[in-house]
Amino acid sequence: MTDIDLAAGLTTYLREAWGDDVEVSNLSQSTAGARRTNVVFDATVKGTTRRLVATIVPHGETIINPIEAEAAVRDVAEKAGVAVPHVHLVRSDGELVGGPFMISDFVEGETVPRRVLRLVEQHGIGELVARQLGESLARLHAIDPASVSVPLRRHEYDGPPAVAALKSLRAAVDALPQRRPALELGLKWLERHLPDPPERETIVHSDTRNGNIIVGEDGLRAVLDWEGTLASGDPMQDLAWPALRMWRFRNDDKEIGGFAGREPYIEGYESAGGTFHEERFHWWKVEGTARWAVGLAGQTMAFLEGRVPSIVMAASGRRVPELEWDLLMLIRP
Repeated sequence: MTDIDLAAGLTTYLREAWGDDVEVSNLSQSTAGARRTNVVFDATVKGTTRRLVATIVPHGETIINPIEAEAAVRDVAEKAGVAVPHVHLVRSDGELVGGPFMISDFVEGETVPRRVLRLVEQHGIGELVARQLGESLARLHAIDPASVSVPLRRHEYDGPPAVAALKSLRAAVDALPQRRPALELGLKWLERHLPDPPERETIVHSDTRNGNIIVGEDGLRAVLDWEGTLASGDPMQDLAWPALRMWRFRNDDKEIGGFAGREPYIEGYESAGGTFHEERFHWWKVEGTARWAVGLAGQTMAFLEGRVPSIVMAASGRRVPELEWDLLMLIRP
């Protein structure tokens, strides 16, 4: 993106969208985002300045959901009471800024996980954030999946969510360049403990965790990174994901994101209308640990094969053995 004038490109697109003269200034790249570029900037119209964020998907990058679908599900979630930054503009033809993009409100707060943990400890709000996160997921899961007009991704394989996820995970493990006995043992456990399907399938964010949320002194301010949202799935997949040890950042005694135990999280979920299922929750926790190990291995392969020239992607593979250990601890008798 070095040859692209971002300010000029953003100005052009905003003028077209708002039908008015726009001045774009104070651009700075956010520290967040391994796969996409997040640019914070000011947009001034008729003397009023808004602080905005442009999320840009570089051309050639793997797109999980089209940017229009991601923006659409965020809009539906916002109307349902989920804390998300409001989207002002989305374009799939973003040649002037380097790729498909959307522009949304800038939400003040911390997103870097260890800064989030320092903030919640300083203000004693860990349980509050966990409860608010549970409430947001319950509101998301209450949405009728048919209300999202733009198609979202679906499980790669047919069948109930757990069956489809297991098939996909098996294929991904088989495709790794070398055998991983711990992952194969995890697959056997998942096969033996396959849960019953959920009573109702829901929209699934699929990546709600410490690192994809914005937190301020008053608690949870926004849920980010909706690029992997599933059109339909088991709500326990969402609920289990932030409970992985990988997202605790050394605060291993606090299951949810390293900032709280499970109780306030589940209380928040149930208070907002969600139904918690212990057996499915644990199954998806095991599945998520194995899936993320495979995902990190895949990110490193993407770098080694020259598909994604990112040092963040290159370094991902070093975490795979750690996740294999987590997996063994989850399935031990």
